[in-house]
Amino acid sequence: MEKIIQITSGRGPLECQWVVAKVLKAFLEEAKQEKIEYGIIHRENGDENLTLKSVTLLLKGKDLSQFLKGWLGSICWTGKSTFRKLHKRSNWYIGVFELEGLEEIHFNEKEIQFQTTRSQGSGGQNVNKVNTAVRATHVPTGQSVFVQDSRSQLENKKLSIIRLKEKIMGLHIQQLENKMQETWNNHLQVQRGNPVRTFTGTDFKKNNKDKSFKKQRSILKNELKNYKNDLN
Repeated sequence: MEKIIQITSGRGPLECQWVVAKVLKAFLEEAKQEKIEYGIIHRENGDENLTLKSVTLLLKGKDLSQFLKGWLGSICWTGKSTFRKLHKRSNWYIGVFELEGLEEIHFNEKEIQFQTTRSQGSGGQNVNKVNTAVRATHVPTGQSVFVQDSRSQLENKKLSIIRLKEKIMGLHIQQLENKMQETWNNHLQVQRGNPVRTFTGTDFKKNNKDKSFKKQRSILKNELKNYKNDLN
């Protein structure tokens, strides 16, 4: 199973960009524990060092849906801004979303058609008489490149494969960026104020509910003790 996940500050200020970087670290640590493979597809650096405006991840694993239940939605960090110490706000929200409906683009060199032609422009007799230039076309997408850097047809062919792959990956990244913006715009207002996870402090500790109920038992014991004393 594969899923593409976006962690974004949306339109949030610098503090939210800081939270994105912190959440990314926590997210990846938990993914490693769950033996989930990941790769960073795209990242947009924030306005300061150690901050991120957004990051897009490709996840691979068996139980991705279960793992993501605890992450998808808004994430809240509660703490005072380290960038604006006099700022009164203490709750900062970012979004974690699954990007769906993206067209998968696979690059296979076997799906490339090559055409050779004479190089264009000045370059001596070899340019005019020998077909050294190469036009490579990726059949599934229709994208093509024209390469005439070298006088060697083989070298131009190798370069055309590299440049064609870069061009197709660029289209995929653009598609992701468009989807990111669309996803964030759709969820910005809905998710704010209803976090699936909350972190606190500059050490970014996760707020966990006390499942051992030690505090509750202690309170009940004290109440029972006081009640007995009152009876006596």
